[in-house]
Amino acid sequence: MADRTSLEAQLCSERFGSRAARGCYAAADGSLQWEAWGWRWWGFSGVFKVKPEGQDGGGGRAPGTASPFLSRLLTVFLPQGFPDSVSPDYLPYQLWDSVQAFASSLSGSLATHAVLLGIGVGNANASVSAATATWLVKDSAGMLGRIVFAWWKGSKLDCNAKQWRLFADILNDAAMFLEIMAPIYPICFTMTVCISNLAKCIVSVAGGATRAALTMHQARRNNMADVSAKDSSQETLVNLAGLLVSLLMLPLVSECHSFSLGCFFLLTALHIYANYRAVRALVIETLNEGRLWLVLKHFLQRGEVLDPTSANKVEPLWTGFWPSLSLFLGVPLHRLISSVFELQQLIEGHQEPYLLHWDQSRNEVQVVLSQMAGTETILRAATHGLVLGALQENGPLPAELEKLRNQVRAGLEKESWVIVKETHQVLDKLFPKFLKGLQDVGWKTEKHQLEVDEWRATWLLSPEKKVL
Repeated sequence: MADRTSLEAQLCSERFGSRAARGCYAAADGSLQWEAWGWRWWGFSGVFKVKPEGQDGGGGRAPGTASPFLSRLLTVFLPQGFPDSVSPDYLPYQLWDSVQAFASSLSGSLATHAVLLGIGVGNANASVSAATATWLVKDSAGMLGRIVFAWWKGSKLDCNAKQWRLFADILNDAAMFLEIMAPIYPICFTMTVCISNLAKCIVSVAGGATRAALTMHQARRNNMADVSAKDSSQETLVNLAGLLVSLLMLPLVSECHSFSLGCFFLLTALHIYANYRAVRALVIETLNEGRLWLVLKHFLQRGEVLDPTSANKVEPLWTGFWPSLSLFLGVPLHRLISSVFELQQLIEGHQEPYLLHWDQSRNEVQVVLSQMAGTETILRAATHGLVLGALQENGPLPAELEKLRNQVRAGLEKESWVIVKETHQVLDKLFPKFLKGLQDVGWKTEKHQLEVDEWRATWLLSPEKKVL
């Protein structure tokens, strides 16, 4: 781009997202000329070069800008308006996700090779009817498993999308391992491939559902379809690369089963590591039970609220690392009470639009929600339940809760509904401060990812109580 020592005036300017900008000026012949802004600054008296940080002021593009060809290529695989149209964690997640997809593609080629070998491809004595029957039984087992798993765990996939995404990929590796081992034991071949396909269908449900949940998180301009489509394009490109590499790899490993198995374990290790890094890179700003527990525990112990980035870094990603408390939101009323007297005990002393029962022996909290309970009420009810769970945990607590914990640990005769009543009073002071802290550090409290059942109840509330 040729330098100009002077200009009549800058007439207008425009930009395309955050990647490119340009200015318009009037040429000597009266025509309009457009010039791309790289590292130039336009003014009414002319244009002068700005020396980019880390460069010597010579020719070239602005720091962080790509060549026109590369820019056009990126638009094929990145959502329109990138990076402003997606969440900040989009790029690191997609990079690691591409690595895991590449490793999975190669592992899948090894597994497919083993299954075809076990069915009898290349064996003149193999029966086509037997191979077809095996394939149909395998597919049928997978279809049934897909339906049962979607019914059993479908409502939980949104709440713990990161954990289920990691689980799905590990289960997929286990399924491919079964397929590779199946030809070694021909007697159990049909049963082995059926179990493998069953696992893969569970992976399909869990992986597809969590991918949709994560796409919803990453799309920031009501562009979920675009983000999903570009994610599919990226995966297709990676799978194409994996296919080409597989064509070179399979002839080398097909004659040696131990070498094939060694390659599979190496690729599986890469696959699991890349999946872990991808999931760990996600920073989700809505609260599920695990993130709420981490943030609340930190708040009770130190008086400050963890921001989403800090909380997501330490969020447990493996099952079995949740708080010992069992929290059930939106349960039917009959699970809490069996008489009018018990209902009066639960309602007495507070007017929140939820009823809570704490079973100390099992450390279980069950919450009945009112018809008028909104997002903030559900968040408070979950916080209340986790506060009760904190009474049986170690670590410092505010003075009011420390006193209650000492009473619980001392084994004093105190009904659980009395402790619930007293924690209601503590929450009246504590929760508004906690909620404001969540909002101040960037948590989206207008929605949540807590697991809530559909039961709702109605009971008499004090007219002066404002329901949120």
